[in-house]
Amino acid sequence: MRVRRPAVLLTLAAALVLGAACTAVAVVVKPLDAAANLPDVVEATPVSTGPDLPTASSPAVGALFVEGSHYCTASVVHSDEGDVLLTAAHCIHDGEGGDYIGGITFAPGFHDGVAPYGYWAVSDELVAPRWADASDPDLDVGFAIASQPGATKPIEAVTGANTLATGSGFEQPITLTGYPDDAETPAVCQNTTTRQDTYQLKVDCAGFPTGTSGGPWVTGQDPKTRLGTVIGVIGGYQYGGEDADTSYSSYFDGDVNALYKETVSRPHLAKGG
Repeated sequence: MRVRRPAVLLTLAAALVLGAACTAVAVVVKPLDAAANLPDVVEATPVSTGPDLPTASSPAVGALFVEGSHYCTASVVHSDEGDVLLTAAHCIHDGEGGDYIGGITFAPGFHDGVAPYGYWAVSDELVAPRWADASDPDLDVGFAIASQPGATKPIEAVTGANTLATGSGFEQPITLTGYPDDAETPAVCQNTTTRQDTYQLKVDCAGFPTGTSGGPWVTGQDPKTRLGTVIGVIGGYQYGGEDADTSYSSYFDGDVNALYKETVSRPHLAKGG
């Protein structure tokens, strides 16, 4: 069974849980009719793809690294400041009984040991309280800020960004991208999503094992810029799926939109805020 929990972090998570005094938390899940939500879209401005990338790979998608090894996937999502990353919550926070994971870097467009856009520090991570308190699979979504010392442009101006959409429905043709732990190039697949559960998406795509967590589900991808609208990330049910050929995502609803808005509105430590 290939659980997409970052393998490099399992020991870390276990140590945190064993060393912490855990208090039970009661979580009230707000009822939501996802089908009734109107799409909430944050528009992005595409840029050219820049350096050569593997076929079908997107410059806005890259690998997350801890201690020199990549363990998860993230992508750039449009914001006014141009510095926001999107990934699975379990890629940046251990969930119930745990804490945020430190020392993460992001390499957009990473392939064959090369980081064509450089390495970017990941900070100001944010997950929903229902993930932090109870590891709620319906909110396995996280945002963070990317920064690079000496950079004259934000990451979005370098790589471009996908557009974030919430409340967009369950059946969508998508391009799925993720970085398997044992590979130096991303896995890319195209298929149509279906509804797994009330707040869960599902897609059948072969070859998405451990490491692909956080990989974006992008619809309407432009063949030239390889950017589009992101409606999910590998995560949610079973941390994204125990079978490498079937992936899941928390449904992007009003809670995800609120989390995004909180991310872009708060002061960023990376900027000295």
